[in-house]
Amino acid sequence: MRESQCVVNGEPVTHDLRRANEFHVALLAMAGHDLRQPLQVVISSYDWLSRRVDKDLARKHLDRGQSAITQLIEQLDHLVSALRMHERESGIEGARVALGPIFAALERDQRDFANQKDVRLDVVPTQAAIISDEVLLEGILRNLTRNALKYTHRHGRVLVGCRRRGTELRIEVHDTGVGMPPDKLASVFQAFYRLDSTQPNGLGLGLFVVRRAVDLLGHRVEVCSTLGRGSCFAVVAKAAAAARPSAHVA
Repeated sequence: MRESQCVVNGEPVTHDLRRANEFHVALLAMAGHDLRQPLQVVISSYDWLSRRVDKDLARKHLDRGQSAITQLIEQLDHLVSALRMHERESGIEGARVALGPIFAALERDQRDFANQKDVRLDVVPTQAAIISDEVLLEGILRNLTRNALKYTHRHGRVLVGCRRRGTELRIEVHDTGVGMPPDKLASVFQAFYRLDSTQPNGLGLGLFVVRRAVDLLGHRVEVCSTLGRGSCFAVVAKAAAAARPSAHVA
């Protein structure tokens, strides 16, 4: 029987949510990590076009490159907006964030990578909301989903969904990937740590960024894993009250 274990936030570390240097480090690390993906798509797409002449296929790959450029611009806009928000406030003020649009964007953005890996990606629609920051939350879930797809073999599955427990809401990313041994669970949240050091791609910043951003937001990140069977990463945050219906104007 395989051994399974859970840890919370990697290690018992407490951060002051209002320290400016923590905010800047998390944002810069997130930008450097997240912008790598669309840039790689641009490079590979135009490399493909340079070696082929079929017009129809060339147009398809050119569109992929344009989509990646658009994503890059959107991420830069998010970064600038977040930095401006920090200039206005001494810390991060949580607000009501609807998960439905974030889940929809997550499925759209990661669908191509899932198809390339031949992994089934299921994102369960939701009307739930939490108290968080939209920019940082999007980055957290993007990193967790990308990481799950990366370590899931062909014909495997990644499932993203959420469930409420009392006053909290858990956003869970399940995968049927390689899993992790118990003694490695805390280490995966360290900067530059890679579970598989033989893989040439990646800097080992994804889960480090997740932990730092989660700390800043006052959320928790939990991981449960069984070696050879997969993992579940969960972001736990305060559930937001249901949105009030808008007043009818005659």
